[in-house]
Amino acid sequence: MDTTVLLVMDVQRGIVERFAEDGGYLERLSQAIAAARAAGIPVVYVTVSFRPGHPEISARNLTFSAIAAAGGFDEGSPTAEIHPAVAPGPGDVVVTKRRVSAFAGSDLEVILRSLGAGTLVLTGIATSGVVLSTLRQAADLDYRLIVLADACLDRDPEVHRVLIEKVFPRQAAVHSVAQWAAQPTGGNSPG
Repeated sequence: MDTTVLLVMDVQRGIVERFAEDGGYLERLSQAIAAARAAGIPVVYVTVSFRPGHPEISARNLTFSAIAAAGGFDEGSPTAEIHPAVAPGPGDVVVTKRRVSAFAGSDLEVILRSLGAGTLVLTGIATSGVVLSTLRQAADLDYRLIVLADACLDRDPEVHRVLIEKVFPRQAAVHSVAQWAAQPTGGNSPG
């Protein structure tokens, strides 16, 4: 089986709030999710959160030690909730990770194997964080990859542009939400 799976990564209240300047992001992401559901494509949400006291975070980890110091993204906290504008629906799966990549510290690979996934459609915040890390690991795991360029968001527009235009096309097809939603399949041809 070669199922296509849409990954919605790190679209949590505490992250979306930091990217409020792109008012159309959640609407575009909602369109991708609706297209996936209409086509029978499984939607898997990936969130980042930590146990109380953050025992998963080493002081040597620069990215997450700042989160631990600020006390953010505790399991069940408002900052860790998936944004209600793109909330999971019946049958959607939610995976919790403990690092930047959607695979690190999660059971994502088990879920994908059980779904028969061969193609992953990547969306999320941030392009230079979860999307880049997940793309690299998924490519090494031999998944076919599609990145929905306008369903990814980064604090730095130039970093986003370079990744979308120059880095990601080496390992993934890159499409807009509208392109993919018009024919939401796992096809890996350039669009």
